[in-house]
Amino acid sequence: MASVTVWNEYVQERTDEEVAAVYPDGIHAVLAEALESRGHDVRVATFDEPDHGLTEAVLDDTDALIWWGHKAHEAVEDAVVERVCEHVYDGMGFVPLHSAHFSKVFKRLMGTPCSLRYRESGERERVWVVDPGHPIADGLDESFVVPETEMYGEPFAVPEPDRLVFASWFEGGEVFRSGCCYRRGSGRIFYFRPGHETYPVYEVPVVREVLDNAVRWAAAGGDEAVPTANRAVDPVE
Repeated sequence: MASVTVWNEYVQERTDEEVAAVYPDGIHAVLAEALESRGHDVRVATFDEPDHGLTEAVLDDTDALIWWGHKAHEAVEDAVVERVCEHVYDGMGFVPLHSAHFSKVFKRLMGTPCSLRYRESGERERVWVVDPGHPIADGLDESFVVPETEMYGEPFAVPEPDRLVFASWFEGGEVFRSGCCYRRGSGRIFYFRPGHETYPVYEVPVVREVLDNAVRWAAAGGDEAVPTANRAVDPVE
């Protein structure tokens, strides 16, 4: 069991009827329920809270931080970004989901633009397990399907992953590195692509299984410490 903090902007669910219809209580509520049902100790934090809900005390008590962001990336306070990164360097796990690829925290940790191609298509995604020996792939078949989602396509402007667990194919023919593992300092990072605010991706059972595996893996970061010189540099413009 891990101590998990689920961070969500919680902006679109309150302002966009289409998003609210899919996630009426917020994306964070669905993610928290998925992880609580698998035995994790979960708290939620949102953008409007003081310090965006990510105080030193909260992060000190967090083994793994899940991050959902989309519309308010640039509004996240730089001091909070630096605080989160420092905790990752010190061993806290970090699991950014879907559009969190463009969050300040992920870009800071990667040191690259983290840009990609996308299409709001509502098409099928087949996720292939390309590293079946990785703990995040435990219990999974050789591939799984997300029935409807937004397309993300290469090139994905991130560093070469330490290990690539998943690669996705979409109906339009695009492919994408959709499950990327990194270490920064003593912390483990897992970027997981599947998800979107207008599709119930986080209700798909196999996606919830991946989230459980990812949190367990990321939370164990301290046992594979690497030199702090591995910390990221400022993002490239």
